[in-house]
Amino acid sequence: MIPLLVTILFYGLPLLIAVIGHELAHGYAAYLLGDSTAKLAKRLSLNPIRHIDLFMTILLPAFLVFAGSPIVFGGAKPVPINPFNFHYPKRDMMLVAVAGPFFNFVFAAICFLILYSLRSNADGIYSQFFQQLLWLTLCINVGLCIFNLFPILPLDGGRILFGLLPNKLARYFAYLEKYGLLILFAALYLGLFNNIMKISFRYLESLLVK
Repeated sequence: MIPLLVTILFYGLPLLIAVIGHELAHGYAAYLLGDSTAKLAKRLSLNPIRHIDLFMTILLPAFLVFAGSPIVFGGAKPVPINPFNFHYPKRDMMLVAVAGPFFNFVFAAICFLILYSLRSNADGIYSQFFQQLLWLTLCINVGLCIFNLFPILPLDGGRILFGLLPNKLARYFAYLEKYGLLILFAALYLGLFNNIMKISFRYLESLLVK
């Protein structure tokens, strides 16, 4: 029972922080750009219960952990956003989309810098446990950043690409959103994300051992 609880906390806490921070970043960005929908829905909160989605936050990552998957990811309940509250909906939706992966990138960068400073001091079980936890947190945030930047709707990368495209091309691109989940599952099945993330993790690990 205790090893199971430790496993859940070891993987669950970094994942929970990463996905909630990601959604909070979207919500705060929308609020700063004039949309109070997330605030009125009480989603600009650090209370994890407000952000937990049964499947994406709990069941999916738990299944990946116990299935021995090399990649563990999940998500929080998306914050509600109303683009009609923005002064420039297309541009502002793009900025809101950027905010989530940007949070994960910054969080990952902080973990990397701490790990880099500790790389020559791995004495004792507590130090090793802390460094393993930092490495896991780093990998989760890098994984979420890469996954969400995949340029297909409804992911953040798709929203960003939509905002960058000329209006006519953006409308054509928006038609693909109804096939977005199929494309996403196909990419997962073919191992596209696994390969990209494994390469990214190996590169980060090589930087830490230099």
